[in-house]
Amino acid sequence: MKNKHNKLYGFALILLSICFAGCTKDFNQQPLNANTSEIQYSTPAGYKEVLAKVYGSYSLVSSTGVGNSDINFPGITDAGTTDFLRAYWNMQELTTDEAVCAWNDAQLLSFHNLNWTSSNIYIGAMYTRSLYQITVCNEFIRQSTDELLAKRGIKGQDLEDVHRYRAEARYLRAFQYWVLMDLFGNPPFVTEKDPIGKFIPKQIQRKDLFDYIVSELKDIDGALAAPHTNEYGRVDQAADWALLARIYLNANIYTGTNSNDYYTNAITYASKVIGAGYSLMPTYKNLFKSDNNLNNPEVILPIAYDGVNASNYGGTTFLICSAHGTDPTDNKAYGIPSGGWLGNRSTKNLPDLFSQAGDTDDSRALFGPGSADINDILVFNEGESVYKFDNTASNGSTPPSPDGVLCSTDFPLFRLAEMYLIYAEAVARGGQGGSTATALGYLNLLRERAYGGHQGDLTSYDLNTILDERGRELYWEGFRRTDLIRFGKFSGNNYLWPWKGGVKAGAGKDSHFNLFPIPASEIISNTNLQQNEGY
Repeated sequence: MKNKHNKLYGFALILLSICFAGCTKDFNQQPLNANTSEIQYSTPAGYKEVLAKVYGSYSLVSSTGVGNSDINFPGITDAGTTDFLRAYWNMQELTTDEAVCAWNDAQLLSFHNLNWTSSNIYIGAMYTRSLYQITVCNEFIRQSTDELLAKRGIKGQDLEDVHRYRAEARYLRAFQYWVLMDLFGNPPFVTEKDPIGKFIPKQIQRKDLFDYIVSELKDIDGALAAPHTNEYGRVDQAADWALLARIYLNANIYTGTNSNDYYTNAITYASKVIGAGYSLMPTYKNLFKSDNNLNNPEVILPIAYDGVNASNYGGTTFLICSAHGTDPTDNKAYGIPSGGWLGNRSTKNLPDLFSQAGDTDDSRALFGPGSADINDILVFNEGESVYKFDNTASNGSTPPSPDGVLCSTDFPLFRLAEMYLIYAEAVARGGQGGSTATALGYLNLLRERAYGGHQGDLTSYDLNTILDERGRELYWEGFRRTDLIRFGKFSGNNYLWPWKGGVKAGAGKDSHFNLFPIPASEIISNTNLQQNEGY
């Protein structure tokens, strides 16, 4: 089922793990392979193999098996927690109204309680994973200069291909710097131009990092493949535009400057993606099934997972297994016959979104069993289960899995629906170059898919409509924390949800929780870093 993935990610499994002993002093190390860099990068095929490692670091915890990890952070014993998507999802979803975790783990519970500290190992896992992926990108970019390519005799079509690989690596590096900017604000900053080895990186301020990321994404635009022309799972121009649209929508937060120009730019880049030939997947739930890599007109860039050839206990394996319990019939129906993990579910605020204004017929409401109210956060069947992600295919079959748990469902990092929502929100916030009528049309396309017709069509909308619609369309996809911050509803008392702040009815928290702390161990080891306010 995943042959398209294996064209690229299969190479990642044959590469030896890249050594990464720390994430500040050793931030910028070279890959330590059986081959030297001169041997590895001596052929076009060698460059393609390392490109596979660059991509593989998003879907694998290591190149040497599910029980190992390419990153090392004090206190982490489960390699699965170092997976990019799992670490990112924990921070973006468990901190909000969309998810709680029943595992009796104080450091996970601190996310929903909004009382985490700089010693939290799951924050450390995310921070370290992002820096690791930047390190992998930096090394590839360093090895693909025109000077080195000429020295190695790479020319013609091979030269053009490596130039494109380099642009893709720059995109993936920019993506991870966006993650760090969004979560941590002011991270350490290193590019391919900095020394290798025991180099102490300097800290970059959030506004300056915003400018850098935007500049990088604009600079590589012309070097990337046109939309729909690259291999599945690889970056193209549409992915570039989609990330720019997402960043511009949040730019007032990132820069501390209120400007409608940012919303105008969000409209511009969302429109470029919308005009690039994508369309909505006709059936919403098929976006999140194990064959979602096939004939999917909506997804712009996925993280590809394969339960046999590219597996780990993070990614969509985590999203699916942690949402299910021990019922064998239920587990078989969702493609995990060996059982679920009894972990994550939602607060009542998420399913309540679908009961507002007669929305109970919304096909996006993919929930399983569980009570609406949560009286004890450690009881798994309190709170509704979220069955959005599914390891069965659209025809009902289950893909191969070595243990009946590892899943093959790809995760959509960017899809067309988000671009519709970005366009509509940016218009409502005062951006120029769009229209309310067009925005309303985009919202209704999403709702017509959800309802199977026009009965859910809107005749007008405002910002509250947008936030609710983003909740219905994008829940459990890693957007919610960022959305609530942008709408002024994350910290403070403007919006409460069950167990926010560790209180059953919900409680406001200080605004310094809008950013996560830089891990305490990093502050100690890198004297160039200043901790975020409040930590």
